[in-house]
Formats: sequence, C-alpha cells, structure tokens
Amino acid sequence: MAKTTGRRHVRIAARAAAAALTAALVATGTSAVAADAPQPERGASAGQPAAAPAAAAAATNPHFWLYGATSAGILYSYGPNGKGGLTARDYSGKGWTDVSALMQVDHNNDGMSDGLWFRDDNGNMGYLEFEKNAVQIGYGWNIYKKIVSPGQIGGAAGGDILAVDTKGDLYVYLGYGDGKVTKRIKAGYGWNIYTQIAGNGDLNGDGKNDVVARDKAGVLWLYKGTGNQKAPFAKRTKIGSGWNQYDTLVSTGDITEDDKTDLLARKGGELYLYEGTGNATAPYKSKKLIGTSGWNSYKHLF
Repeated sequence: MAKTTGRRHVRIAARAAAAALTAALVATGTSAVAADAPQPERGASAGQPAAAPAAAAAATNPHFWLYGATSAGILYSYGPNGKGGLTARDYSGKGWTDVSALMQVDHNNDGMSDGLWFRDDNGNMGYLEFEKNAVQIGYGWNIYKKIVSPGQIGGAAGGDILAVDTKGDLYVYLGYGDGKVTKRIKAGYGWNIYTQIAGNGDLNGDGKNDVVARDKAGVLWLYKGTGNQKAPFAKRTKIGSGWNQYDTLVSTGDITEDDKTDLLARKGGELYLYEGTGNATAPYKSKKLIGTSGWNSYKHLF
C-alpha cells in the first residue's frame, strides 16, 4: 500500500492510503469505456442525472509543493524556501511503484493541492484525496502517452486533465471537484510532436491557465488558455529553443512567491528554475540553478 505523509505544509497529508489500482482500490461499481471515466452523479438521489461542472472563476496560480517519487516508490516533497528556491526534502510516503503518471490537483481554486491523480501500470486511473483512501475513476488510460493536469483549462470549477494519445490527439477531462472527471472531449490533434508538456497556472496574466510544450527539435511553445473546453488553447507561439538539454519539465505553480507561475527543468542530477514574468512574449526569466545533485534519482517529478 502506498502512503503519503507530510508535516510542513497544510495541504500535504499526514496519512493517506493509495496503491497501484488493483483489488486494493475501492470499486466504483460503474462501467467505463476505455479511457473514459464514469460520469459522476450529482443529484440528491441516484435517479437524478449528473450535473455539469460549475463555472469557474479566474484561475488562481497554484502554490503546490514539488513531489518526487523514486524508482523504489519513496515519495519526497519540497516547499518554497522564501529565497527563490526549495527547502530540503521531506519524506512523504512510500509504495509508489507500479505507477506511470502522477499529478496534483486543486479542486476549489484556492491555489493549494487537494489530492493526487495517478495512473497505474495497468492503465487504471485513480484519485487519492489527502487523508482518505484511493478510489478508481477509470480504466484504459494506457492509450495515452502523456497525461498532465494544468489546473482549470475548460471552464470547470476544479482542476482538469489533458491527455495525448499515441496518435497525437489531445483530449480534455473536466474535473468535478472531487477527483472524478467528465467523459473526454477532443480538443486537438498533432500533439505527438511534443516530448514534454507542462503548466500549472496563468503565464500571461489574463486569468486563464496556459501550458508550454517542447517539440522534438527542442523548441518550446506557449499555448495560451482560452477557457473554452472544446478549444482550450489559442494558436501556439514560439518562446525558446535549446530545451532538449532537459529530460523533464514540470510546473507546480508559483515557487518564488511573487504570484507568477514558474517552470522547473531537470538536466541529469541538476534542477533549474525559470521564474515567470507574466509576459506572454517572454514568459520566463533566465534559468537559475536551484538543485546541484541528486535530482535524477526521481522517476516522477510532479
């Protein structure tokens, strides 16, 4: 059984159970098409239809701690140190083997992490709310080569999920605010040209969440959010080159505590910070080395 623990941040759980989504998970009792999570019911009784996700206010830039999971399944967390970097790591749990994707999610738009979405090696998709047991929200998710949660991107009240399948088609899953998600909505194609997709917050100050994507040539592109679930991003704009030097790009929101969304980039054992500017033309400042060794010990950074 995987567990998460934490002591220094209000949103990191003191104790929560999770596991690779097998018989240990709580059964949902609902059917799901491959890669489509069941539609959750929102009525007062089981006979009432599911309600649509509530309309969202302008996105709040998250202030998530950074998690790292080792190949042995040990989980560690890092918080902002108030000096533009990260604190020393905290032990935050164990048992996180047999997972192929991990993402934090903010359900109520307060900028704090409320739980984790994760996919096991069998393609089952689960949700772990801090202090509670994990539940299964879908299966068949191994058709996706990339899964990320960039916060609110399609008009729902809670955080959402972006998924890219092996053909390069982009899908959106809107979050209901409790870990469950709607059926997928196709939102684009041709995304198999990208080797990394990252984002968690607003990069240009318009109140909508954005993402960046790195192509196979190492060019970094900005996709500005529209708030439209069927067309969540505007036409891409080039914001940099030479990004193939990094093996991982990840955003946990605002690290430097200036209310601007930042980006983290890993190069071997080193970790670099790109501070956000709030300017769509040049959304990041020059890189800053904030971790000098050991960062290649993590199989997942999220």
